[in-house]
Amino acid sequence: MEEGLSAGVSKKATLVICVITHFLLASMISAVPVALPTIGKEFAIEAVLLGWVSNAINLAQVAVLLPAGRLADIYGRKKIFIYGMVLFTVSTFLCAIANSAVLLISYRLLQGIAAGMAIGTGVAIVTSVFPVPERGKALGMVMGAVYVGMSVGPFLGGVLTQHLGWRSIFLMGTFLCLVVVILTFWKLKGEWAEARGEKFDLIGSIALGLSLLVILYGLTVLLTVQGIVLVLLGALGLLAFVRWEARMDSPILNLSLFRENKVFVFSNLAVMINYVATFSVTFLLSLYLQYSKGFSPQTAGLILITQPVIMAIFAPISGQLSDRVEPKRVAAIGMAVNCVALSLFVFLNEATSTGFIIAGLAIFGFGVGIFSSPNTNAVMSSVATKFMGVASGTHGTMRSCGVALGMAIVMILFSIYIGEAAITPEYYPAFLTSLKMSFVICAVLSFGGIFTQLAGGRVRRN
Repeated sequence: MEEGLSAGVSKKATLVICVITHFLLASMISAVPVALPTIGKEFAIEAVLLGWVSNAINLAQVAVLLPAGRLADIYGRKKIFIYGMVLFTVSTFLCAIANSAVLLISYRLLQGIAAGMAIGTGVAIVTSVFPVPERGKALGMVMGAVYVGMSVGPFLGGVLTQHLGWRSIFLMGTFLCLVVVILTFWKLKGEWAEARGEKFDLIGSIALGLSLLVILYGLTVLLTVQGIVLVLLGALGLLAFVRWEARMDSPILNLSLFRENKVFVFSNLAVMINYVATFSVTFLLSLYLQYSKGFSPQTAGLILITQPVIMAIFAPISGQLSDRVEPKRVAAIGMAVNCVALSLFVFLNEATSTGFIIAGLAIFGFGVGIFSSPNTNAVMSSVATKFMGVASGTHGTMRSCGVALGMAIVMILFSIYIGEAAITPEYYPAFLTSLKMSFVICAVLSFGGIFTQLAGGRVRRN
């Protein structure tokens, strides 16, 4: 396998920029859920729509990650990365000045498009620069930065929301994004475009993005006739996309990666299952701590820090371990630990002690930290250099699909148990029931994900 290391490129500078970027984007994304009750009160929006403030960014990423990865392979990964960061800066500022829930959700969609361009391409750049023997460690540092960002985000979001209002989260983010853009122009050297000259499949990109969006939106209203119709239409769209791609000389998604590469297939399925099972945890616990337990946003954020801090500690360690031990085995252990933590959360109620919650978050953080870096290493090390953008985009798409599906499950349960009402004290028992059911479903999915991760073959060690 080619290393893809351009002449004059500093591995250290590249890694630092990607680490800072992933830290910043993760902290921005994780800060918002803590502010949701305050946002909901200001705009007077009900529980399901409130979930869209959190979920909109994930849906947009689903539509963008794979096309952005392909564009990066053709036109340059650095170029798409920079465009993504500039757009994220602009959309973050727009979120800060939004004067309605509709506008805020719209700007969150723009943030998702930008994050999809920057996050997926950043992973591909790191993979291009670092050879196989060093890749797991480098990717582990990137994943560690994500989890540090996730640990800072809830606490910082809680402090800012409580003392300066929720808009301050986005204003501070705008300033930090500007700093990252300047640093990128200054220090990120080189370019990576191993598929330069190949055509970009615009029709396939539109078909894939629309199909995924229709399916994921349909899942959030699955209990209605409209939801069922949308899911069926989206599934037909995906079938048409696959038929279209099979005929293309330069497809957005090379289907041979799925036909001939078991590591790629099952590791991507595993990451989707993992995110279906785990992403909604922060969202649910943020609401639980503030509604059922009566904590302030700042206190809730401080408790939620436990999970990503543990993840940040173990992600680089597990990434380095996956350079020596078969990655799928390390990742499967992480998934098993997740299953244990999710099972503990099923027993949450109004009287649950803070110590129990923190212990569950620590176990959960350990599991996710052990899973993520080896899983990413398995996916990115299983493909040739010219497909790294597509591989990163596919991995990110599966991750974002998992995020959106996980949130869709929560929204469906909210619709069943709470309806269209806001989460007021009279609905706290119904909220707790929906929370418990969410964790039951997530624990079962996580258990199945163990065997999905193990089903892949061995990663090539070139």
